[in-house]
Amino acid sequence: MAFIDIEGFCPICESEQRFVAEGVWLRDELKCLGCQSVPRHRALMVALRMYCPDWREMQIHEGSPVWQGPSNKLFREAPGYSWSFFDPAVPTGVNHPTAGWRNENLEALTFPANSFDLFITQDVFEHVFEPQRDVAEIARVLRPGGVHICSVPIVNKSSPSRRRARLTAQGVEHLMEPQYHGDPVHADGSLVTVDWGYDIAAYLDRHSGLHTTILYIDDLSRGIRAEAIEVLIMHKHPFLPDLR
Repeated sequence: MAFIDIEGFCPICESEQRFVAEGVWLRDELKCLGCQSVPRHRALMVALRMYCPDWREMQIHEGSPVWQGPSNKLFREAPGYSWSFFDPAVPTGVNHPTAGWRNENLEALTFPANSFDLFITQDVFEHVFEPQRDVAEIARVLRPGGVHICSVPIVNKSSPSRRRARLTAQGVEHLMEPQYHGDPVHADGSLVTVDWGYDIAAYLDRHSGLHTTILYIDDLSRGIRAEAIEVLIMHKHPFLPDLR
């Protein structure tokens, strides 16, 4: 017997669907039987509609798409959608010689300033070594009034964020037991570098000049219920110049 088996409205399928979870870790297991999305995907899609209702007309870039849920929908329905992954062995700003996707390092994007209305990252910021550089680059390529929408597991909640690993001249220094998440590009997985708390909003704002709202949705009628499914919505001010 499934742990959860209910009917509801999937914000990605945009239709009535069944949501089924065999286990208790709903973040990865409460799946829509129509699109196979999980709660964090559906929460991000709800946030996208709330803050960017005309997303189909926007110029959008997604760093490291998951090719589930929102990524698939944006690819199908938004003509201005583009995406990239990162392979340090390949020059940035060009297509990967075998896989074909565009190679971009979030720390040093090759796009001109003010290129996109919307930038999306899903479960990326817990894996980067220099998050302050990544968010500053995303802010640079956003147009005035643009939005960065991202999911990131806020596992530390009200406790301070803490580093799990950092880069040194000698390589990766592990400050805690190494932890890896699945990676669509690298079979070995992606190292978790930071356990984020709610102080992530102030940290990202400080390094980007953006303004962050943390959105948490609990709505079982849309299949959205789980731990660590907060969505961050980061706005670039439409009028003030970039003073960084």
